[in-house]
Amino acid sequence: MDKKYEALFTPFHIGTCEIKNRVIIPAMEGTNIVDNMAGPRFNEKSHDYYIERAKNDVGLFIPGMIPVYSMLMGKWLHKSPKVFEQARPIVEEIHANGSKIFFQLGAGFAGRNYTLASQMLKIAGNKVLKTLTNPFLRLNDMMVAPDDGEQLVWAPQYKTRQLTVKEIHKYIEGYAKSAKLCKEIGVDGVEVHAVHEGYLMDQFTTKYTNHRTDEYGGSFENRYRFAVDVVRAIKKECGEDYPVMLRYSVTSKVIGFKTGAVPGEEFTELGRDMEESEKAVRYLQDAGYDALNTDNGTYDSWYWAHPPVYMPLNCNLSEAEHIKQFVDIPVICAGRMQAETAAKSIAEGKLDAVAIGRQFICDGEYLTKLKEGREEDIRPCISCHNACLPVAYYKNSGAAMDMNDSKTQGHCALNPVSFEEKKYALKEAAVKKKIAVIGGGIGGMEVARLCSMMGHTVDLYEKASRLGGVFVAAAAPDFKEKDKDLIEWYRTQIKKLPVTLHMNTEITSLNEVKADEIVIATGATPRKLPVPGFEKGIEAIDYLLGKKEVGNKIAVIGGGLTGCEIAYDLAKKGKEPFIVEMADDLIKALGICAANSSCLRDLLRYYKVPVYLESTLKEIYDNKVVIQTSEGEKTIECDSVVLSVGYVPGTSLAKESSEHVHILGDAAKVGNLKSVIWGAYDLAFLL
Repeated sequence: MDKKYEALFTPFHIGTCEIKNRVIIPAMEGTNIVDNMAGPRFNEKSHDYYIERAKNDVGLFIPGMIPVYSMLMGKWLHKSPKVFEQARPIVEEIHANGSKIFFQLGAGFAGRNYTLASQMLKIAGNKVLKTLTNPFLRLNDMMVAPDDGEQLVWAPQYKTRQLTVKEIHKYIEGYAKSAKLCKEIGVDGVEVHAVHEGYLMDQFTTKYTNHRTDEYGGSFENRYRFAVDVVRAIKKECGEDYPVMLRYSVTSKVIGFKTGAVPGEEFTELGRDMEESEKAVRYLQDAGYDALNTDNGTYDSWYWAHPPVYMPLNCNLSEAEHIKQFVDIPVICAGRMQAETAAKSIAEGKLDAVAIGRQFICDGEYLTKLKEGREEDIRPCISCHNACLPVAYYKNSGAAMDMNDSKTQGHCALNPVSFEEKKYALKEAAVKKKIAVIGGGIGGMEVARLCSMMGHTVDLYEKASRLGGVFVAAAAPDFKEKDKDLIEWYRTQIKKLPVTLHMNTEITSLNEVKADEIVIATGATPRKLPVPGFEKGIEAIDYLLGKKEVGNKIAVIGGGLTGCEIAYDLAKKGKEPFIVEMADDLIKALGICAANSSCLRDLLRYYKVPVYLESTLKEIYDNKVVIQTSEGEKTIECDSVVLSVGYVPGTSLAKESSEHVHILGDAAKVGNLKSVIWGAYDLAFLL
């Protein structure tokens, strides 16, 4: 192991609990061992996920948040002790591997943060259904907050009702009695969720979301009373020596409703500022909390707590290091944290431990590979949120988490094995085959990698001189450093396997290859629009690869994910982009996390990028474009036009299809990394 990582592998304490190293897997949606969102249940798929990581030296586990009250079912967690008994064997096995585990207890997705699934939006808007007594439609329980009439962040057309003092006391009791159940099955401590991310308890602490005039509003002490009462109740129920950690946002990073402050932006903090945080952390420590697990942000600035690719690496570290000066308890930091940076901060005494979440979903052997000096073998998390947090937001339809997407929360776009360990257990193929893979993009490399590991003979054909396909262009912007690492990871793994590479080889007919099974993974082609002058535009991929130069003022046609990323990239380079999008909002596509899209929207706002929504391209000239807006036809001067209007699936090779020919990824249907890689896994296990 490189000496620069040594500080990560030293022990530390949270209260009376000694933890063998400084690496923590924090709570993430979908990673529950016990859940209570839709009623108390034990997650049977959690065993293999957690034990693999315990065997790979993780110091402390914090599984996904367990609501102390199920708002959907109206059930209190502490009234279901049997579900905790089901978790006891996993807890004991984690201990047998030398790791510790805390359960995170929370109030659920209450208040202005409540995430309405698209299916629930229809129910919420049905006045008849809202008046019925139905345990599955407890919207009155879900939409609670410190104040009456607060707009829901994801569905601002709906308003909250005020949580009563009696209900607050029931929550406090729920935290304490649930913590007792955790202690009884051997869980080493609990993490309180949270004065963090603008969830219910955090809404009480911030002035802009709490205008109460009773003992839970007004003064600093009153606003933090909920959090203080909870830790005191837990300590009373479980004993003063039972460790209680707090999930804590150092600052809110909020400019206004659903408007966050991007890194480097000067702004007036609407939520918790650093001055208040300096006071709050000491106050919370004195109340009884044994550690602070920190980051920044609320649901108005969600990308600080769930940083996507556009956020800097280690984006929350400076704030975490700052508040450590005001407490004597351990301070942990989360948010795109890199092992080398965390180790340096710990060695210098500026931080006590690091919380690394998504990287461990992406690669369960992360720490082992780090310790063994095999960093090139670590599959890098690219902060895409395609599977771990696929919660989308649309401007005119509120939150729109599709129920199908919600089933994959806590999984990984790049590593389908997480939480599907039995389904994707890699085994030697019973019948060894000769497999030809045409196309060396992500999908082609993935299926070639898997088939080779199963013992098949694999030939990989790529028409270009390098592997990576269209993802090479997607990874081109300077903020896509982890995307570049992913391409290198694939290239490295392919080199280490007995895959025969045929570079600079374009297959035009399947008769050119001899194989038992043929996989076509040639990707899609850019869409062409029947617009005069369309040929004058620059295809997005040509811009990203630097094949064509652009001028100073650029029209970006298409406000989907790629178009917005290109506009951001241009703005960072000092150019003057503007976006033309036919939909009523930017990035209006399924499967794109709201943390990603809201971050991009705020970055475009910060860089003052003009956006023309509900507008279509009419014509491209040498120095201008004509667009049709809702207010009529408009001519805008520009030096260049970048076209990002989507892709069309299909390949001429498909005409030669047979039962032994398989079309993978964008060649079959345009998707994203999740659909391509998961499709590659499913195909490899069928061949």
